[in-house]
Amino acid sequence: MAVRKLRWYLKAQVSVLLLPAGLCLFGEAVQRRTLQAMGQPHGPWFWYGTLSLVAIVAGVGLMVESGLLRGYPGQKPNP
Repeated sequence: MAVRKLRWYLKAQVSVLLLPAGLCLFGEAVQRRTLQAMGQPHGPWFWYGTLSLVAIVAGVGLMVESGLLRGYPGQKPNP
């Protein structure tokens, strides 16, 4: 039982960390692309965008899989 709770906890924490990290990388990609469109060379925006989408999808997927929105699976709510 303790291993199951630990696995759930780790999935939930990784998902909570991946989602905002992906959103930050997405913002960085948009910023780099905008600067490049204005004529300034500013690095590989495509790879930042790709990595951000991977992180966002992985974070949401782990969040749904771990049931983070409902709490620990199988635990009854306190009345």
